[in-house]
Amino acid sequence: MSVMPADKCKVPQAFWRAVERIGLPPSAVLRQAGLPATLHLGENGMVTTSQYFAIFRALEELMPEPALGLRLVREADTAVHPPSTLAAFHARDYRDALYRVARFKRLCTPEQLSFHEDKGEVSIASNWVYATEPEPGIATDVAFAFLIELGRRGTGQALTPVRVEFMRSGPKSDLYQLFFGCPVKYGAPQNRLVLKSADLDRPFPGHNPELLEILTPALAAAMGELQARSSIGDQVKVVLKRSLASGRPELSQIAQDLNMSERTLQRRITDEGKTFRELLSEARQELGRQLLSNPSTDIDEVACLLGYQDRSSFYRAFRDWEGLTPLQWRELNERDASQFNSLH
Repeated sequence: MSVMPADKCKVPQAFWRAVERIGLPPSAVLRQAGLPATLHLGENGMVTTSQYFAIFRALEELMPEPALGLRLVREADTAVHPPSTLAAFHARDYRDALYRVARFKRLCTPEQLSFHEDKGEVSIASNWVYATEPEPGIATDVAFAFLIELGRRGTGQALTPVRVEFMRSGPKSDLYQLFFGCPVKYGAPQNRLVLKSADLDRPFPGHNPELLEILTPALAAAMGELQARSSIGDQVKVVLKRSLASGRPELSQIAQDLNMSERTLQRRITDEGKTFRELLSEARQELGRQLLSNPSTDIDEVACLLGYQDRSSFYRAFRDWEGLTPLQWRELNERDASQFNSLH
């Protein structure tokens, strides 16, 4: 059973950078929203759903221009996205990228993306678990525009949705039609972005399985490990660590990465007295320890980078490995490191 995420949202630095680019000081936006003016300066500044909505309303009040949310997405610098989001731009295909974003949101925010696929169309909707008021229109714009930009940048093609549906009444601007390139419906019962199923299977030419080695310092030596170790189990674990953020890696995928058939890989794993499931668990445990050793990495993001579908699955697995929760393990590890440093 999955645990509902806490009512906390981490506003990424990419958002504040985009706010600055459109000419608004983040401190002014935060003051307008009734929040501390220095909130954007903290690495771990968290806000509740209502505070998150207040930030978007403040943007609309300070700069009441048409389609401001679309402009924010165009101004966003992907280089300052958190690793889990940045990795989506280098996913295997558009579907993989969307599911990565959805998993990251489910783990780290009270926003949940849902997908419904039928008759060649995929409908995407968002649900804010703790919302007591409708999501501000500009926030919906940012969410949908980001998903479209993800597909366009990833595939290198001018993808257009089947249609976009907004609950709000129509604006006096045609910028939405121009940006999305499809029919835009207003007064709908739900905010929905509808895509072509075929577009989700479009590959990302920039697919980069090595990217996590750059995004995640714990993986920096992965290729060195792969070349230095001779046991097939160790080689499998190195490749698994690089593949976990895409979800649960399959044996066939790992065999392909190691340039051997699935049957040969299965036999060699069995010859070493192991199973693929055991190697997957060991890879997650080893990488989990490395990621948690970096205090700047959010624990829920660790769960996402390890490929877990929900945070409770990660917490349960970690307790089985270590006998502690991830937070307890991190605190103990930091205390031990501090004591070691004081002695040397």
